Amino acid sequence: MSKSMNYLAPGKLVDVNGHMMHVYGCGSGAERLVFMSGSGTPCPTLDFKPLWEKLSDKYRIIVVEKAGYGWSETAKISRSISTILEETRRALELAGEMPPFILLPHSLSGLEAIYWAQEHPDEVKAIIGLDAATPEVYEFLKMPSKALLSIVRVFIRIGIHKPFSGVICRRLDAVRSGDLSESDIKTYQHIIRQKAFTWNMFEEYKNVITNATIRDNDKVLFAKPVSPYSGNR
Repeated sequence: MSKSMNYLAPGKLVDVNGHMMHVYGCGSGAERLVFMSGSGTPCPTLDFKPLWEKLSDKYRIIVVEKAGYGWSETAKISRSISTILEETRRALELAGEMPPFILLPHSLSGLEAIYWAQEHPDEVKAIIGLDAATPEVYEFLKMPSKALLSIVRVFIRIGIHKPFSGVICRRLDAVRSGDLSESDIKTYQHIIRQKAFTWNMFEEYKNVITNATIRDNDKVLFAKPVSPYSGNR
């Protein structure tokens, strides 16, 4: 994907299952913070920047962009939670980022963080939820119908959103924070045009209920420190 864009990836592009994934890293602290994006975030690296930039002088900052997000390629590959996790772990390994990690999942990626801690407890030192989802949320949360999602997907594929990418970008919390440079904002706007509701994001929505139920209730998660985070604190 990097060849088709005028905006070069700021981190490392690594080949995972035949498609390129982007892993951004900065800082040299002993603790490794892994930022994991919520569903549909066009550019996680820039979306998290107002937070990670304030932490990069004390911690190793790592942002993993899943398939179809940011500078990572869109790929027709399963969006089961096991596949998503294994791709995340492999991308980190290929980028030279080794566990244990402190996970900072936002929204939907809370499911991945929980699954990660249960399946590979030695790799997860703690979880700090950034308004992170838990499996129980999806027992009562009403999700958009697959028909509606399909309609939105068609509109995106024909590019209806592209003329409005600037307006969409300026309404994002990361942009409204004032912590992104004009160059960052232009890059984010460009990526919105490229990565709005990609096939991978669509598949994540379709599989979320199934993914929310794939966990082992016999495995203890909360032996790990788990903390909520609010930007207001």
